[in-house]
Amino acid sequence: MKGLHRGKLQVVIFVLALLVAARDASEEFDPQETLMELDVIKEISPSILSDLCCKKELDVGECIDFLKGRQVSNENIADDWLRKLDVLSVETANAGAHANWNFQTNMTTYNSQYSKNVSMLIGDFSLEMKSQGQQFDTSSFGRSHERAFMLLTRGGYLEDRDKRQQMTRINQEMESIYGKGKICRENGTCLLLEPDIENIMAESTNYSELLWAWKSWRDVVGREIRPLYSTYVDLKNEGARASGYADESEVWQEKYEIKDGKFEKMIGEIYDKVKPMYKQLHAYVRRRLSQQYGEDKVDINGPIPAHLLGNMWAQQWNNIYHLVTPYPDVPDIDVSKEMVRQDYTVKKMFRVAERFFTSLGMDPMPESFWENSMLTRPKDREVVCHGSAHNFFKNREVRIKMCTGITMEDLYTVHHEMGHCEYYLQYHKQPLIFSSGANPGFHEAVGDTIALSVVTPDYLHKIGLLKEVVHNEKADINNLMKVALNKIAFLPFGLLIDKWRWDVFRGNIQPENYNEAWWKLRMEYQGIKPPIERTEEDFDPGAKYHIPSGTPYIRYFVSFVIQFQFHRAMCEASGHEGPLHLCNNYESKEAGQKLKDMLELGCSVPWWEALERLTGQDFIDPSAIEEYFAPLLVWLKEQNGDNVGWD
Repeated sequence: MKGLHRGKLQVVIFVLALLVAARDASEEFDPQETLMELDVIKEISPSILSDLCCKKELDVGECIDFLKGRQVSNENIADDWLRKLDVLSVETANAGAHANWNFQTNMTTYNSQYSKNVSMLIGDFSLEMKSQGQQFDTSSFGRSHERAFMLLTRGGYLEDRDKRQQMTRINQEMESIYGKGKICRENGTCLLLEPDIENIMAESTNYSELLWAWKSWRDVVGREIRPLYSTYVDLKNEGARASGYADESEVWQEKYEIKDGKFEKMIGEIYDKVKPMYKQLHAYVRRRLSQQYGEDKVDINGPIPAHLLGNMWAQQWNNIYHLVTPYPDVPDIDVSKEMVRQDYTVKKMFRVAERFFTSLGMDPMPESFWENSMLTRPKDREVVCHGSAHNFFKNREVRIKMCTGITMEDLYTVHHEMGHCEYYLQYHKQPLIFSSGANPGFHEAVGDTIALSVVTPDYLHKIGLLKEVVHNEKADINNLMKVALNKIAFLPFGLLIDKWRWDVFRGNIQPENYNEAWWKLRMEYQGIKPPIERTEEDFDPGAKYHIPSGTPYIRYFVSFVIQFQFHRAMCEASGHEGPLHLCNNYESKEAGQKLKDMLELGCSVPWWEALERLTGQDFIDPSAIEEYFAPLLVWLKEQNGDNVGWD
């Protein structure tokens, strides 16, 4: 029989229990103790299914069938197996979360190597349990069990341990290049991406300085990552194909549970509905930038140079609001200066966000959140500053890693990241297999849905950051423009990143055409062009964090549509009357309960059922984002006339 003898297994389980109990009691992460625990789990896992099938109290037929390689169809065995899997998976997930956190918040050689070791041991366990999961015949199981096995057994994995080690090394190396990236001026002063380079992109209107920052970042990061990326793609595809997928693009799209190309078709249809809004915004911004920089720099009829939109990646344009404000004489609701005047601290910003969630009847952050999160950039070590939320899967421990500044933009981001944490807390009672967002876009949408209330004058007035609430047509157009530069401007970018990667995984884009294909998509979808000539020595996709980190991106496109659908449903629950863009759900327990009911489900049901729980609709409906921006779209059409598009 495969695995340990029963006596040895009992000893191993006892040792594991002692290790887990010791760590829970101390509530501290001990690296060596964790490696011991993972080694024990690796020892235990191969014998779990065999021992369950051949228990003395079961009919001997179950054991004979298992030993002969027949699939297990006994649902009681499946239930016991899932329970044991959950106990061990919580431990491995917790260990992985700690290792990842330690590396991202302190990028030392030791933490890098330790994270690789943990990743390999967790990979060994995951492969074994996936293999055992595939030995069940779930056709007669109840819906919950059938779904659990579906989620467990999907995805691609490299079975060759050496190649998994290679993949882990490449992932960390790409992320390290990005996290440690610096650009240096001729006088020797070196700048980090956050906050130094991003501040230049956000604040400067010097064409040459913006071009220097834009190009330099891509030189030091993109070019360094390029040699690694094609190997990363090959290894990802090898793991996918070993698991029966055509390539890694199928693995990524599978998380949305819509197969046979229908997911891409659905996304394309959604984008076709929102594209007219983007084209109107693009035309207006292009004209104002042409006035700022001159028609020799910005063609009034063509694409916009990528370095002029206030953001390193031209993904969101809110930082150039001051250059494109519809009515400059109307007071602005950017409360950054007021936050500084009122001596806001970073911790206070997070407390404000927490208060919004608790006003909806949701959970405050656990005390461990305040003790262990990294809310500002430390001065004594290198870190990955890209804002992120982290679930540790035990003791309701959640954290945020963010290099926060005292700005309204970061106040918005704080709400976004805390939305992830709130989602973690709401589904923490689910088995680990269901402890995830209904689909990846849901997780991104939660905090942003709350933030749609945060940017209303009514909310900013209630928390004392805005002296008075002004509602008139000009003020509304200004406020909608500011939100549109964040939300509408992002839509094509949110779509094209994974369109590029899907085609890379499929082989439709080869390494010798990486950059050319990237800029073709950016031109087609965004109407954006590189400010200087780019070649295949460059790797401009790699200058965006989610490429070297291997984070799928279509989730953000989905999020930027469904968050307006969430918002509309919550506004209806709160009894809001009037335009959707003026709705503020702060302190509405009714709206909070609707949201909470959906979040508690995790991914225990298909996403369309979770969506229906909140909105009453079982499909992604872009009419909500159209409704939100309807007044601005009317105004933009009046301003632009027929000069729309960049072909």
